[in-house]
Amino acid sequence: MRPLRLHIEGFGSFREPAEIDFTDTDYFALVGPTGAGKSTVIDAICFALYGTVPRWGAQNVVHLALAPSATLGRVALVFESGGRRFGVVRVLTRNARGAVGTKESRIDELDPGGRGSMAELLTAGARPLAEGEAVTGEVQRITGLEYRYFTQCVVLPQGRFAEFLHAKPAQRQDLLVQLLDASVYEDIRQRAVREEDAAASSAAFARRQLAELSGADEEAERAARARLESLGAVAGLIAAEVEELRERDAALRAKEQERREAAGLLATLGRLAMPAEAATLAESLRAAADETAALAARVAGLEEREQEAEQALAALGDRTAPARALAVLDEHARLTREHSVAAGRAAEAARAVPPLAERVARAREALAEAEARLERERTANAAAALAARLAVGEPCPACLREVTELPHHPAPADLRAAERAVREARTAAERAQAAHAAAEVEAARLAQAEGDLTRRLTELAAQVSGDRATIEARLAAIEAAEKEAGRARQEARAGRDRLRAAERHAEGLRRTAERSWHDLAAARDTVVALGAPPLPRDDLHAAWRALLAWRDEAAGRQRAALQALDAELAEAVRERDARRARLVAGLRAREVRVPDDAGPDQIAREVTAATVRAEAALHKVREDRARAAKLEERARELEQQAQVAHELAQLLRANQFERWLCAEALELLVAAASETLRELSDGQYELVLGARGEIEVIDYAEAGMRRNARTLSGGETFQAALALALALSDQVAGLAAAAARSLDSIFLDEGFGTLDPATLDTVATTLERLASSRERMVGVVTHVPALAERVPVRFEITRDGSGSHVRKRTL
Repeated sequence: MRPLRLHIEGFGSFREPAEIDFTDTDYFALVGPTGAGKSTVIDAICFALYGTVPRWGAQNVVHLALAPSATLGRVALVFESGGRRFGVVRVLTRNARGAVGTKESRIDELDPGGRGSMAELLTAGARPLAEGEAVTGEVQRITGLEYRYFTQCVVLPQGRFAEFLHAKPAQRQDLLVQLLDASVYEDIRQRAVREEDAAASSAAFARRQLAELSGADEEAERAARARLESLGAVAGLIAAEVEELRERDAALRAKEQERREAAGLLATLGRLAMPAEAATLAESLRAAADETAALAARVAGLEEREQEAEQALAALGDRTAPARALAVLDEHARLTREHSVAAGRAAEAARAVPPLAERVARAREALAEAEARLERERTANAAAALAARLAVGEPCPACLREVTELPHHPAPADLRAAERAVREARTAAERAQAAHAAAEVEAARLAQAEGDLTRRLTELAAQVSGDRATIEARLAAIEAAEKEAGRARQEARAGRDRLRAAERHAEGLRRTAERSWHDLAAARDTVVALGAPPLPRDDLHAAWRALLAWRDEAAGRQRAALQALDAELAEAVRERDARRARLVAGLRAREVRVPDDAGPDQIAREVTAATVRAEAALHKVREDRARAAKLEERARELEQQAQVAHELAQLLRANQFERWLCAEALELLVAAASETLRELSDGQYELVLGARGEIEVIDYAEAGMRRNARTLSGGETFQAALALALALSDQVAGLAAAAARSLDSIFLDEGFGTLDPATLDTVATTLERLASSRERMVGVVTHVPALAERVPVRFEITRDGSGSHVRKRTL
């Protein structure tokens, strides 16, 4: 894991946004006074990756991450691991009750070539990998380190430098398993166990298949071969017998066909029967011909009568003109009646107009009188009101003369009665006027209607010619002639219908006669092979009687021939069955199963099938023997594979191979750390492994005495822990399986203040050499100026009232 860019906001002492760019930085120092926030930068890297910080104690503590006065905190880290780039973001919030919780956690894979601001880096080709609680697990998968081992190999926080140095052997083994990717050997062991199970299962299955083929041996093959040879000999022996049976079966089939034909002819003779209509058909034909002739004569008379009636009707002419004249007379009579009524109504309406005109005049006079009375009363009331305001000696407002004496006026009258009288008079006048106008309109309408009827009567009078009696008499004569013509037409039509029905009946009888003669000829043809005689063509009934008489004689002869054929067939069947029984018995003696009633072809097929089965049995025995040999070879191979897999699984067990691998790796790490410690301690100390796996120190100042590393002083412990950390960082890539792990960075938080100047110089030189390889990033947290001045890149951390701030300086 190698950090590239770190963003801190509202985290710890960094209340305001701060961004640290580690790009192209191999060796840096976080410097500043105590409490400025140097360790907070390392804490932010740990928190971004694992959601917790070593200084907080428990891993589930997050409330210490948020700045005391902040309600929102955000940490974002862009880092590289295994040649890939990732971005991880964690956001914290404080609710109204003051509780701090994680609002957002996510990790994305980013574009390795991305450039720009932090926001641009986090969105460049982002591919989401995990969110929420799954982020920490994804980080562990990417870096290959759990949190507790990350803080022992990559980040060495304050006060925890010596954890790996003082760890128990089992704890160191767990760390080395992760660092060396030794879990791959456990995967190999588990795969070996699976392959052992699979090979053992396949071998057992092959053995079961072998057990099923236990009968496929040399003796079985000899028996199958002998059976096939025996059946080959039988096939040659029965060929003549089968051919004889075929010939006898063919003769039987021919005789049976002859018998069926004879029986069919006898049945045909039995089916000969005279149709029921044959005896009466000739008489029916004669009667139909007579009826047709009589109906034809009657139809001729009816058609002559029909023609006479049509001529009489034509002589009377068309009924349209007299019918129209009669309609005009009827219309004239109807309009005459309507004119009389209309004239009376018009006269009555004309008489009603003058009284209504007088009523209008009276109503207008009454209205004028009521309006005049209302005006008089209004004037009197106005005068009384004016008089009430006069005063003697004052000018009159009307005439402007001085009032010498007050006039006397009666009390003002109530105008409402006069006004109501005016309204009633006006309403009466309006009603009278409306009634008069309506009467005038109605009188005019009725007069117009009377005039219209008068003009129509005049027009109709001009159209009338002749008197009603003459016209009605002519119409009656036409109607009588029409009825007579209709009856004649109907009777002629009915006669023609009866004639056509009689002709159809006669034609049907003729066709029946033709069919009957045809049926007779067909019936004779069915028995002509038996010598049926020729038949007369003039009398159907006589022809049938002659054919039936011959039928009775021929049926007797045919029954006698059929009995003789039955006897011949029975004898042939007995001979055939006896020969077949002898052949079937001989085949059964040779274990060829043949049904008792099998025909020659079936017997031949059964022998052939038995031969084919024998060949198949021999072939199967040979195949089974070959398959058994292959199964035996396969079972042995699988059993050998299972044994090899079993031995490999035993060798790779965790309490054997893994322990050996970690012990070897630890020896190499301790040896490398010992060289560094010897350099740091000016040759005083070396590290070695004790008998129980504890790390011990050889103190050459005490005559090479070995003692537990826990007995070292604080400064000596820092030197030993630093030597181990540097050895881990330097050696783990070479020790890991297939170079699966690489510690790309190491961060050392404080501890340098315990070193004397000479040792500090040695430590600084060692760190510079480690960083100069450019294979890993080295970061130190220190307030020791002598060390900080030698680091090429310094991130100066300061703190004021608004929180911590960071500034980058390079030499």
